[in-house]
Amino acid sequence: MMQERPVTSAQLRAGRALLGLSQAVLAGCTCLSIVTVQRAEAEGDPGASEAAVAAIRVALEDQGVIFLEADGREGPGVRLRHSGPPDEGLRPDQLTSDNDI
Repeated sequence: MMQERPVTSAQLRAGRALLGLSQAVLAGCTCLSIVTVQRAEAEGDPGASEAAVAAIRVALEDQGVIFLEADGREGPGVRLRHSGPPDEGLRPDQLTSDNDI
């Protein structure tokens, strides 16, 4: 079984913000208290338990948040999962001056 990489408090805050959720709504989705969500999103110690952070992460991922690892050039981040069919653009025979940007 692959170990999940830890998420940062900033990623939790950003994920919640991308979804437009309040701390109270997120707490309700996870069956956690608002204080626990606040602790998980706060910098430094004492933070929330690993189980609480995992519950928040799962709730955010279930609603489309993707947690991104830091790489050699950039820090950790979040983005939303693309929904709907992929954008395949225009076929060459559909290109006209009317759809030229």
